[in-house]
Amino acid sequence: MQPVETVTPRDWMTAPAPTAVFAALAAGGATGRFVGGCVRNLVIDRPATDFDVATDATPERVIELATAAGLKTVPTGIAHGTVTVVVGGAPVEVTTLRRDVETDGRRAVVAFTDDWAEDAARRDFTLNALYLDADGALYDPTGLGLADARAGRIRFVGDAETRIREDVLRILRFFRFFAAYGRDELDAVGLAACAALAERMPELSGERVWSELAKLLMASRAAETLLAMAEVGVARYLWDGPVDAGRAAALIELETGLSVTVEPVRRLTALIGEPDAASAVAGRLRLSRAEKHRVAWALATSSDPLPDAAARRAAIYRHGADAWIDARLIGAAETGEDGAAVAADLALAREWTPPVFPLGGGDVMALGVPPGPATGRLLRAVEDWWVDGDFTADAKACRARLALLIDDGGTAR
Repeated sequence: MQPVETVTPRDWMTAPAPTAVFAALAAGGATGRFVGGCVRNLVIDRPATDFDVATDATPERVIELATAAGLKTVPTGIAHGTVTVVVGGAPVEVTTLRRDVETDGRRAVVAFTDDWAEDAARRDFTLNALYLDADGALYDPTGLGLADARAGRIRFVGDAETRIREDVLRILRFFRFFAAYGRDELDAVGLAACAALAERMPELSGERVWSELAKLLMASRAAETLLAMAEVGVARYLWDGPVDAGRAAALIELETGLSVTVEPVRRLTALIGEPDAASAVAGRLRLSRAEKHRVAWALATSSDPLPDAAARRAAIYRHGADAWIDARLIGAAETGEDGAAVAADLALAREWTPPVFPLGGGDVMALGVPPGPATGRLLRAVEDWWVDGDFTADAKACRARLALLIDDGGTAR
């Protein structure tokens, strides 16, 4: 395989870790080349955030050669050909060239090869099937990757439906890569293949779906990509329930206009079609407990703006500033509210520091209540009274309220 061009080496290409790995492989007659995202990003003049290495050596040979060079190895994915070589604390993933023997849409059985074109043929998109020597020699086995990367074309390698059947997650990756790297229009062939096979998306694990969707939601062309997914019927297979791509797109536009720090959880919340679906979606995507609460509360509150600053402070105290900001922005996106009013409310959430409730269990015990469930109930009752009063009561007033509750058997109003 001959290089298609030579590029000027970047600092990361000659860093100690990959240099040591390439030297160890070369000492045994093997070849190592950068592959994937780092090569793609170099071609389109974006930073390389990490780098992977492909090699014609088998995993066992990689371990042998790296060990002989005094390098630590970890068999992180040896069944699929990946060995992590650690150089001075820096990990380098080294993966043997491979071809798929058997696939079921979620996982693959592979066989190792020394054919670079065969390895390229099993990759997802042409712009990810580029290889690079440390000296800058660039290889494009498909003959399409270099031009597609520079033109912002997201095209499957070979037959699009075949690539998707090998791994159904490639449907989401197709849209995610377009949102991050695409120009002009979505590739019509790839789009049709994604639409035809979208009904298989529920086979994917929630973790894999959320990993790709979160990246898509943060990409520069997220709004139009979500609308395209909805238009061709792909979005409805993200989870079992309604998807509101229009509201999510409106939220993204509002965030951009207000220069709001964006978060994938907020954009996900806007994408969920109705409040009743929040729990199921959070479970499907395996969100954390805190994220689940944030999504559910923001969705339930977004259509019912809080009436005054005191109520907003209470909501921020009880549910967190993030959830309140989510609800405010999503509600405004849905109604088309003027951004200036929204900005003023967001300033409150950013600038106001919730106070610390001044009582604790010791205050209850000091009034003769033995430890037990009653302690928590009394403290919660006083805290609710304190919050409803816009946090104006000091510790002395809160103790007096606590004493009144105890005298009244916990029923004071």
